[in-house]
Amino acid sequence: MPITGPPQLQPVTQDEFARLDYQVMRLAFESQNQLGRLCEEAVYQEDLLARLRVAGIPADKEVSVQVGYRDFSKTYLLDLVVGQVGIYELKAAAALVGAHEAQLLQYLFLCGAHHGKLINFRSAQVESRFINVRSTPAERRQFTVESDAWRERDSTDRDFRECLLGLLDDWGGWLDVDLYTEALVHCMKGEGLGAQRLPMTREGVFLGTQSFHLLSPETAFRISALHESTANLEHSLRSLLSLSPLRVLHWINLGRSKIQLISLTK
Repeated sequence: MPITGPPQLQPVTQDEFARLDYQVMRLAFESQNQLGRLCEEAVYQEDLLARLRVAGIPADKEVSVQVGYRDFSKTYLLDLVVGQVGIYELKAAAALVGAHEAQLLQYLFLCGAHHGKLINFRSAQVESRFINVRSTPAERRQFTVESDAWRERDSTDRDFRECLLGLLDDWGGWLDVDLYTEALVHCMKGEGLGAQRLPMTREGVFLGTQSFHLLSPETAFRISALHESTANLEHSLRSLLSLSPLRVLHWINLGRSKIQLISLTK
């Protein structure tokens, strides 16, 4: 199986999850009141887990989810799975930010789960955010591939495209672009050159170096996940290409319902 994780989480309504969450949050506030707000994340995790179990609420910590394709494998650890219903991610940060939401959203997609919550113990009072998903794993595989602007110069380009489409067929879309990038770099390691820093110049003036994921000395790739207009990013990618010694930049945009394969050239 390309994605293996905890047993299927029970489908519940938003109201049912809210009733469970009321109990979880009561214990989270008790934890911060007693421990203060300066402990590390792992300390709060152990304390909240112990309180949940004393209250008779089933919960497990560090629940693993493994994502694999060919010989690539990556394991994520979910902080808490409570009542076989929801995934809780615990933080000890100055504030909750978008990256925290994206992390939990990815976990929900990987597990086919619908309800999760972020809890931050470092703020003056416990901070929390619901993250809910209505889509199903099947819906993440319902997309079209637009490749009119894709150009393959050799077998490496072809193998890269086939690997990408294989990943999407196995995992579906909507996951973090760094995960797709990491898997592609790993799977192409026998053909591509991996991440390398290339010189950047403007009209003969050396500007420094920039990291690219290379498929060949003259070809790199970049993945984005824009769901609306891509014009601004395309302009920036063309500028990036013009400053580099590359000839081709393969750009893959993973939209919600459309996958775009575009070869930008000088």
